[in-house]
Amino acid sequence: MRIDVLTIFPELFGPFLATSLLGRALERELLQVEVHDLRRYTEDRHRSVDDEPYGGGGGMVMTAQPWISAVESLSTAGAHRVLLSPQGRPLAEARVRQLAAQDHLVLLCGRYEGIDERVLDTVVDEEVSIGDFVLSGGELPAMVLVEALSRQIPGVVGLADSVVNDSFRNGLLDHPHYTRPAQLAGLEVPPVLLSGDHAAIEDWRQRAALRATARKRPDLLARFSPQDLTAHQREEWERLDLPWGDTPDSQASPAEADKTQTGNALTGNVPTEEAVEGLAVAMQTSDTK
Repeated sequence: MRIDVLTIFPELFGPFLATSLLGRALERELLQVEVHDLRRYTEDRHRSVDDEPYGGGGGMVMTAQPWISAVESLSTAGAHRVLLSPQGRPLAEARVRQLAAQDHLVLLCGRYEGIDERVLDTVVDEEVSIGDFVLSGGELPAMVLVEALSRQIPGVVGLADSVVNDSFRNGLLDHPHYTRPAQLAGLEVPPVLLSGDHAAIEDWRQRAALRATARKRPDLLARFSPQDLTAHQREEWERLDLPWGDTPDSQASPAEADKTQTGNALTGNVPTEEAVEGLAVAMQTSDTK
């Protein structure tokens, strides 16, 4: 996979691309990431990339010419061009996997008040957002996207199970994790994790993932119908008395949402607030079983 990043601050990416799993992946050529200074594509002697907005108003707007020249120069046939923008489609795990299937991505990191709209009209295929908040530029969102994409590439993460079991991978949060010591500050690791019984451990993890999702992100459960869960998770759902919605087939399940690239479809299977609040009590007893 090839990723080209366009920015006026290429120096921000140096330490990020040289560190940890991503740095080793680049050394092993599991993926290719190149960062380009947008100012190299300007046509004036001052290397200007911004100007005053038509119609007045505060701030400066990034001019179209450098962006169009840069993207056209870097794009290969079939390249997918992404502008990091708070106005874009929210980035979710399903969309990360879809973008990871692209052979070539060009990431545009804007600054100032925004980019001339004609850039979006001509050389941008989609806008992507990492959340409903505003940063000073697209560099940090680009790093988030590159990190997320790298985890989808075989060999980048040493253990494939680490990616398969990531939060959101199957629509649920990841199960809780523990390591040594077995006892700390009066808190014990769930005994099943010390048992060596791999079937029992997998059962616990599936149930714990459902409990964690219901406690921390109950909104995610609104996407589920019974067929989306494992047998152990269905048992746990019923044990916790979380009701299924009246119209489970009315909208897309997590798997269907992934196929349609929406990533946020609802099925109507919404647990009640009372049931979710009751999970705090259930967790105190369930995690040791």
